[in-house]
Amino acid sequence: MIVQRRAWAAVPAVAVLLLTAGCSSGGGGSPAGSTASKGTASGALPSERAAETPPAKGSVKVVRTVTEGLNSPWGLAPLPGGGLLVSSRDDATITRVDEKTGKKTDLGKVSGVDPAGEGGLLGIALSPDYASDHMIYAYFTSASDNRIVRMLYDDHKPAGEQLGAPDTVFKGIPKGFIHNGGRIAFGPDNMLYAGTGESGQKGLAQDRKSLGGKILRMTPEGEPAPGNPFPGSPVYTYGHRNVQGLAWDDKQRLFASEFGQDTWDELNAIKPGDNYGWPNVEGKSSDTKYHNPIAQWHTDEASPSGIAYVNGVIWMAGLRGQRLWRIPLKGTEAAAAPQSFLDGRYGRLRTVAAAGGDKLWLITSNTDGRGSPKDGDDRILELEVK
Repeated sequence: MIVQRRAWAAVPAVAVLLLTAGCSSGGGGSPAGSTASKGTASGALPSERAAETPPAKGSVKVVRTVTEGLNSPWGLAPLPGGGLLVSSRDDATITRVDEKTGKKTDLGKVSGVDPAGEGGLLGIALSPDYASDHMIYAYFTSASDNRIVRMLYDDHKPAGEQLGAPDTVFKGIPKGFIHNGGRIAFGPDNMLYAGTGESGQKGLAQDRKSLGGKILRMTPEGEPAPGNPFPGSPVYTYGHRNVQGLAWDDKQRLFASEFGQDTWDELNAIKPGDNYGWPNVEGKSSDTKYHNPIAQWHTDEASPSGIAYVNGVIWMAGLRGQRLWRIPLKGTEAAAAPQSFLDGRYGRLRTVAAAGGDKLWLITSNTDGRGSPKDGDDRILELEVK
């Protein structure tokens, strides 16, 4: 039997390239796909030269289509023994995909999910002790909030009955028709990180007592993680609009993608305790109170969701931009201007995940109500990237 943990209750209420996509107001910025100026960010991370800087220009080869016919796919969690777990935002189901044959197996439906607008069953992640506990973590929109649960996965049971009852780990994240965030990931420190949105209520992003518009860091049991910048709080950084991408480089440095409003989407290097500016600024700012993005994009070029790190490069999926962005890193700065691939070829792109070596998994998002689905949508692609 899984014992429900005490959830943390909210009080009501990189030097890398900047990419733009999404929603935001205020402050000017650099040209699309430009790098941020140095020395203007509050608490900017030191410029660190990577042992080997990746080439300024890269390449993407679509190796194959892994599977087709997914409905509103959102989260992706590769299994250690093979197979890919995919969440469906609108169906509230988790599906296992055989990455060799494309065969899909329904694990079951996650109870308590209340899909609407941008909300539903969003990010998923495997427990750091998955080999022994077989737990899947999921971030979803309920009738009252956004929350994180964990479920036992038993693949010996019949299809559709393989998920145990959800155990609520963390609750109280503001929900909305838009800006629910939703990406979760376990970091190199085995702590659970979550990107949240301000649910359309701009003021929540600057309120450190609110869980909206934040990156959160917690233990696997949902308690504020040791070493967090604000004692007794799960808040790790604040001043975000809508965070849907989290990834670490090989030096254990965290990067996050963020939707802007009308001007700039962002890729940020994350420093604990820093203020990333929303709603007071969008994109790069000269105000030293705010941490500048390392790259920014016009909102019609990105609308960034998932990101992944492979061999010195951040890869970022664009929804409205309908392209995959490549941002080579030099420490916590962008080593060169962002480069786009697959422009419009597969429509909206939701999630990327490292697949080992120079490979990526990429999920499309054309059945999310904002795309134009074609035969076979939505799909998972295997990419070879450099």
